[in-house]
Amino acid sequence: MSGDMNAIVMNAANSISLEKVDIPTPNDDEVLCLVEAVAICGSDIKFIKGDTIGSWPPYLPFILGHEWSGTVAEIGRNVKNLKIGDRVAGEAHSGCGFCKNCKQGRYNLCLNYGNEEAGHRHYGHKSTGAYAQYGVFYNKSLTQLPDNISFAEGAVLDAAGTGLHLIDQAGISAGGNVVVIGPGPIGMITAATAKALGASKIIMIGRGSRLKKSSELCADEVIDFEKEDVIKQVMEITDGIGADEVFECSGAKGTLNQAIQIARKGGKIGIVGLPSPGNIEEVDNRKLIIDEISIFGSRANPNVSARLLSMISSGLLDINRFITHFFSMDDYEKAFDYFANRKEGALKVIIQPNP
Repeated sequence: MSGDMNAIVMNAANSISLEKVDIPTPNDDEVLCLVEAVAICGSDIKFIKGDTIGSWPPYLPFILGHEWSGTVAEIGRNVKNLKIGDRVAGEAHSGCGFCKNCKQGRYNLCLNYGNEEAGHRHYGHKSTGAYAQYGVFYNKSLTQLPDNISFAEGAVLDAAGTGLHLIDQAGISAGGNVVVIGPGPIGMITAATAKALGASKIIMIGRGSRLKKSSELCADEVIDFEKEDVIKQVMEITDGIGADEVFECSGAKGTLNQAIQIARKGGKIGIVGLPSPGNIEEVDNRKLIIDEISIFGSRANPNVSARLLSMISSGLLDINRFITHFFSMDDYEKAFDYFANRKEGALKVIIQPNP
């Protein structure tokens, strides 16, 4: 396929624009996809601010976007698992496939990270992303969508998968009490997923309108950390025992120590909220030892897409409730504004490059 297409291009810090660029060509192991839906991620907003230029993105101009779904438009000659017209959702991470971590299935921790010659891709971060009418992606980073799952749901699969991988890392106690810190989209979806997997009670910690919204969408109890004693409230709700699992989804300073204080003896903590560079936190390591509390870091969404699609397709997990706004690519400025400034209760905001 040849010609040009529309793409949202980052040219400098705090500078993105809608431009005409060439439609990319897939190599033998890649697929060209018509991008149907892209969900804005909080990391996109951080990248646009420019603090991580040189790393994420590695160069300018650059096309961001890593939460997407679309239709296969062209396939490389080595691609046998997909055909033109297939509906697919993409993952941001695509490992080299041959390093020690990739062979163990931990391609989100590929030892060739950032080395495109070795076959690694981190779409929308290190490699060209999906804020465009078309995109080229490795077939191993794509998962076919069931007929009853929309493109919008497919675009949210990456964010939802981040929540499921977080739960996989720390585990879930059937019938247990779960605390989620941070009522953003990832926090809310993690809470809903934990509930679907057997948690008895979800306690959300946060503030403002999103905390209130979480009580409608995914939480049994909410605690406003600006108005209430978090530790006291969690202990009262859990009969003085503490939380079986605590999932930190905010990246705010002080929340890891807070998680340690509210976890029960033998409890587990999963951390997915990415702190700002240099945000180093002192923790109560004495309590960690005495109470045998385990902490698990979690990155991205490896090996969860098929399970997650099954949960969504069967009705076990409803992620449509977290999708609040749709915009065409022409309205990209409004879309980013709504997401970044949480206008009209914006949670997951979808851009449709090919409406």
